[in-house]
Amino acid sequence: MQHHQWALTPPMGWNSWDCYGASVTEQEVRANGAYMAEHLLPYGWEYIVVDIQWYEPQAKSNIYNDHAVLVMDTYGRLQPAENRFPSARGGEGFRPLARYIHSLGLKFGIHILRGIPRQAVERNTPILGTPYTARDIADVNSTCPWNTDMYGIDTTKSGAQAYYNSIIDLYAQWEVDYLKVDDIARPYHKGEVECIRRAIDRCGRPIVLSLSPGPAPLSEAEHLIAHANLWRMTDDMWDNWSQVHDMFSRCEQWAPFVGPGHWPDADMLPLGYIGIRSHGGPRYTNLTRDEQQTLFALWCMFRSPLMFGGDLTMNDYWTLSLLTNQEILEICQCSLGSRQFSRDEHSAVWTAWGAGDTYYLAHFNLAETQQNIQTDLKNILEEEPYSQNPWIAKELFTQQSWTLSQEQICSTVPPHGVRLYRLMRKESPF
Repeated sequence: MQHHQWALTPPMGWNSWDCYGASVTEQEVRANGAYMAEHLLPYGWEYIVVDIQWYEPQAKSNIYNDHAVLVMDTYGRLQPAENRFPSARGGEGFRPLARYIHSLGLKFGIHILRGIPRQAVERNTPILGTPYTARDIADVNSTCPWNTDMYGIDTTKSGAQAYYNSIIDLYAQWEVDYLKVDDIARPYHKGEVECIRRAIDRCGRPIVLSLSPGPAPLSEAEHLIAHANLWRMTDDMWDNWSQVHDMFSRCEQWAPFVGPGHWPDADMLPLGYIGIRSHGGPRYTNLTRDEQQTLFALWCMFRSPLMFGGDLTMNDYWTLSLLTNQEILEICQCSLGSRQFSRDEHSAVWTAWGAGDTYYLAHFNLAETQQNIQTDLKNILEEEPYSQNPWIAKELFTQQSWTLSQEQICSTVPPHGVRLYRLMRKESPF
């Protein structure tokens, strides 16, 4: 499939939702891009994504204004609100902002809701390059349950594909690299997914396709793999332990469908300084440091896309050190065969292979009290770990390493915490 040339590794970037809700401004996007280019680009972070309602001049928070007046062109295509994105003036759209992000060595993404603006249907705008109009293709019974901007599109109608072509062509002109489409994965709108896929494939620009919200249906895994680069496994992830805990079973279910160009998505990392004009109010994440490490380790072991939610410019040293742990990021970008090796009510153990003679082992404590977790290495290594070519174990958060001399790795893990190990040959160059 053509689209599997893109996002061959899990995308890594920043999205504006967790800190700014629907109200992010161009200045804030530029500031986060500049921070990423300076501090995170060398570690593989590269996408800057403007989340929902960039076309809504009055957006203030994560609460939507019902039936807001949206900025739209004569063909029913939404445009950036110039009071929030001043470089869009004169019909420039997002191209100037995208070019700034590209000048930093980064890639630019936007969020849309599936369908056509209700405002376009009310005005019965023409569909570019066709004899059809918005009312010819809108399905007024197909609406988003939490936002009033759009009607769904009846993909059996003449003009439906042409409308999706017209908006994707516009995004290609804006030099968009990443498109997050919302209100499409739960429930699963197969026809509109296929229309968007076709529109991207013909637009002449490689655009990564992300589908939201979750949970996307496991029964549609093969269709998702064939049409999208990433898709959400959960509703919005916030900074509470119960949602992190819940992700273990979701990752176990979706692990067989992880692969080059198609990534089940555990959702954004609600880390750093979040809630500035969004859910819950301004705060540094409510997750403890142990919980943050668990979240980061699980996302990387599972090979989820990594989209950071906090305002990067407000990062403290701790948060930056998490995001720049190269050895853990390598698991996300380069490992194979990730799986949940074992699980009980107190703990979960995940394993994966790395390059050469390298293995990864994660001991997660799911309990409220300290746990001792042990793994028999003969079950994960292809030969005795303490044979004539010894293995080196390294814990990737503490950076402690030692030569293996016994059959088990035993961990003492704090509540909601993790011990994450890389095992490699002593003479391995990796």
